[in-house]
Amino acid sequence: MCGIAGFIGKGTIEQGRAMIQSIAYRGPDYQGVAMHENVCLTHARLSIIDLSADANQPMYSSDKKIAIVFNGEIYNFMSLKAELQKTGKYTFHTTSDTEVLIYLYREYGRKMLEKIHGMFVFALYDFDAKEMLLARDRMGKKPLYYGTCEDGTFIFASELKAFYEHPSAKKEINVEAINQYLTFDYVPAPSSINKGVLKLEPAHYLIIKNGILTEKASYWKHNFTTNTTISFEEAKTKLDQLLNDATAARLMSDVPLGVFLSGGLDSSTVAYYAQKNAQQKIKTFSIGFEDKSYDEQDYALQVANHLGTEHHVSVLTPSKTVDLISEIFPKLDEPFADASIIPTYYLSKFTRQKVTVALGGDGSDELLAGYPTFISERYKNWVQMLPQPMKQLMNQAANLLPASDKNISFDFKVKQFLRGFSSHSNHIHQLWLGSFLPVEKKSLFKKHIFESLKDASGLQIIDFHFNENGPQDAFNKILYYYYQTYLPDDILFKVDRASMYNSLEVRAPFLDTHVVEFLNSLPRNFKHQGNELKFILKKVMENKIPHNIIYRPKKGFGIPLSDWIRKDLKNIIEDVLLSQDDYFERNYIEKILREHQSKKHNHRKLIWNLFVLKGYFLNR
Repeated sequence: MCGIAGFIGKGTIEQGRAMIQSIAYRGPDYQGVAMHENVCLTHARLSIIDLSADANQPMYSSDKKIAIVFNGEIYNFMSLKAELQKTGKYTFHTTSDTEVLIYLYREYGRKMLEKIHGMFVFALYDFDAKEMLLARDRMGKKPLYYGTCEDGTFIFASELKAFYEHPSAKKEINVEAINQYLTFDYVPAPSSINKGVLKLEPAHYLIIKNGILTEKASYWKHNFTTNTTISFEEAKTKLDQLLNDATAARLMSDVPLGVFLSGGLDSSTVAYYAQKNAQQKIKTFSIGFEDKSYDEQDYALQVANHLGTEHHVSVLTPSKTVDLISEIFPKLDEPFADASIIPTYYLSKFTRQKVTVALGGDGSDELLAGYPTFISERYKNWVQMLPQPMKQLMNQAANLLPASDKNISFDFKVKQFLRGFSSHSNHIHQLWLGSFLPVEKKSLFKKHIFESLKDASGLQIIDFHFNENGPQDAFNKILYYYYQTYLPDDILFKVDRASMYNSLEVRAPFLDTHVVEFLNSLPRNFKHQGNELKFILKKVMENKIPHNIIYRPKKGFGIPLSDWIRKDLKNIIEDVLLSQDDYFERNYIEKILREHQSKKHNHRKLIWNLFVLKGYFLNR
């Protein structure tokens, strides 16, 4: 895992060096910079495979006609290397996957993207063709920002802060992105918080020819064609084998490796296959909370004892959280309001003390429709058919429920469920997941800001994904939406930043291409039956991990935010929320703060969303 940055156009090698130094935590082992005429490539290396200096980057072909900077891992690089060696045309000087990418490009051109499996972003420059190929992995595990400046300079980087180090880049807030963020809790691709800077979407590549962006296209698409001939037992056997192979492939490392273990189904599944394929006890890592409604450490310990792992645990307290807020949020170069970045960061920091690579269970919830929103989906049509006065009565009744601070409490579930029905049916899942409703944003924004918005709801990106030429049936359209937004822009963004700030590489076996393609092909009733989510995975894991772990309710990786906002975080939150800004009505902010502190309503999501955004303004 590493960081990359570079440009084609105006600039100096010193400016390139400043770009990569700004994200050196992504690769503390070595930072390389190369400048050829107007092309600059930079790389920060976290050494995982082939620890020798020969594998440092930028890396060149033996004739120096191709150069590459690469962030990620290619899990099938050994078989691809053997395929290249059979041609007799290539001699390899390292054991790294980076060198294989160079000769795959020489052999196959951009069609190389169809052959590689892993998590990656890379920039490959062909000096003869004067052409750069920039590409991102299929599920969006690794980030890439890009843009062309007013002076024609093309810039790319793993993170925005590296982008800003180039003197041609301008810092200018994208107000449309703020409007999206308030609902999503993140800025969905392709937008970024900065005007003129874009995120490359998953499974896409760019071609920059003679310094000009000439092509953007996808090289792979999700295929939801249902396999109607496979039996449930055959599917169980196949999924068992695919998860085993995907996890085994991700144990490849020349440095110590471990597994995040929360005690939930997904991380326990990964820990099971990792221990099965390891030659010795694997190291597992979890964190706990003092509030038992959020704490899972007993479950993690039960799984660790069952599998015989070397288990490590640490407790995240409110006082540690205050320290972490001042540590994490100044580093974020885009506002990001999923509060679980705090425990994920803490877990990464704790884990990095023992290992350099960790496996996690990310992706399972999206691939197998494992979120509680997919239970709510069963009742969606029934509520939608109700007349509007009836919905208003339900909302009024829900508001009479006492506000609870417990994790995923009954009143939270009811109120969040009803919030989804305030817009078009395409938007319901996002409104269940997110923070501000369109009507609330109208009250929050200053009038002239709101009236200047091109997309007042901030929800048009959802309709774009629903209307794409993707799956045809309603259920798979929803899954596809999660794949294109929530998974890469929330879950994977969070894991990338939380781990990279601690120089830790995190791998996700569930997001292996073969696992993804297989799960996309399964009938819906294999994934959930009634209110039983992840049905096939639960059946696969029976007799492998404890029964109560498989069938216990999903908790999520949350923190006791609602209570902490009233107590330990009260002063810091109020100071930031009530600070001056150019966008929001202070009276509205004071109102939601007052209602939360008095326990009239639980506004933790709205307050945290605004706290992160206004903190971002102050640190920018």
